[in-house]
Amino acid sequence: MDNSQACQLFKYDHEFFLVTKNSPEYFASEFVENAIDTDYVSWLNFHGINEKQHIDRLCEHLSIDKLTVEDIYQEKRRPKLEEYANYMFFSVRSALPDENNTFILQQEQISFLLGKHYLISFQEKSSDHFTDVRDRIEKKRGKIRLKGPDFLLFRMLDAIVDNYFEVLEDITDSIQKLELKLLRTASSETLQLIEFQKRKLIELRKIVLPLKDVTFQLDKLESPFISKDNAHYFADLKENCMSVLEEIDANKQILEGMANLYYAVQGQRMNEIMKVLTVVSAIFIPLTFIVGVYGMNFENMPELKYKYGYYTVVAAMFAIAITLVLVFVKRGWLKKK
Repeated sequence: MDNSQACQLFKYDHEFFLVTKNSPEYFASEFVENAIDTDYVSWLNFHGINEKQHIDRLCEHLSIDKLTVEDIYQEKRRPKLEEYANYMFFSVRSALPDENNTFILQQEQISFLLGKHYLISFQEKSSDHFTDVRDRIEKKRGKIRLKGPDFLLFRMLDAIVDNYFEVLEDITDSIQKLELKLLRTASSETLQLIEFQKRKLIELRKIVLPLKDVTFQLDKLESPFISKDNAHYFADLKENCMSVLEEIDANKQILEGMANLYYAVQGQRMNEIMKVLTVVSAIFIPLTFIVGVYGMNFENMPELKYKYGYYTVVAAMFAIAITLVLVFVKRGWLKKK
């Protein structure tokens, strides 16, 4: 993405809509607190945080605390919602469906600055989580053009939660394929794939939990930046996060069951192998004993000079082997399960 599209400014009300795409340098000069029109909602979105100089300048114009500015660039595993006199700040981690079928969860940190009439979002890298939000603004779908920046924040967080569900669907599909593969052939590769999916679920859980905490705080928070009419939307977000966490736990249990099944199948295969080896050993032990006795070559063994001794012993060995095989077949020891 070139600099001309690195930032997008949406300005709208129930009748008016305008979108401006330009560089971080441009908005660092133009998007200032005194220039924000209180008659409109302004949403400024950064597709990347590499332009530190211009982001710092923008935050300085908006009287953003220096600690907040530092938090925009720092990865936070347990984000905390921070409220100041003129804005509210917090960061969450997003996840996107894996298009390349890798075993790494695609994620990034997104930070939000919520003011009385504006919302600024900082995406860690160039990716698009908010296509539906832009579409709602442009096509005037739903209530988004009738409400303030707090409702816009809800829609953006809702889009992030929807991405969580999409990631979960991808993982669930992979788990179903692994189940079929496990039933056909329990190879070590299958076990490795099970562990990969389990790690992705654990990583996704680490991402969802902080957002659940943030939505809980937003639901209970009495703030001038969150209107009472919109507070219940954040309660719905909290419930959605709980649903994601429940599905994650359910999928983890399925994977653990699959891992146990893998080890059970391997154990069963080992038992089958040991059973075959035991049967073979049981057949050859008496034959080995006979061969050992007549291999001693003592002079006073009368059987050694018997004309048909060799044929008699070989016939006896075949008779013993066949008898043992018949016994094992009758007992079902040679039947493959």
